[in-house]
Amino acid sequence: MEKPAQQINIEIGDAAVEGTYSNFAFITHSPAEFIIDFARILPGMKKAKVHSRIIMTPQHAKMLFNALENNIKKFQDRFGEIKNVTEPGKEIGFRKPE
Repeated sequence: MEKPAQQINIEIGDAAVEGTYSNFAFITHSPAEFIIDFARILPGMKKAKVHSRIIMTPQHAKMLFNALENNIKKFQDRFGEIKNVTEPGKEIGFRKPE
């Protein structure tokens, strides 16, 4: 007999609720973990500052990959294809519509 899925209540603290903007991510890994550093690149700056580091097991990294893949598909079905930016840093922030 299959167990019913356990419901988990997720709480988000006041500091995290605002979120952190990132327009660049660095990903490294070892046999035991994936490390994802989220950074922000600003126009005219020669270096980026890491604002958040997430460390997870390979299994959780794959679950994140699957969740992102699923949500990107849903997004594109609704809003159209997401185009890749060819040069990171060129499309930062808001700009006038063309």
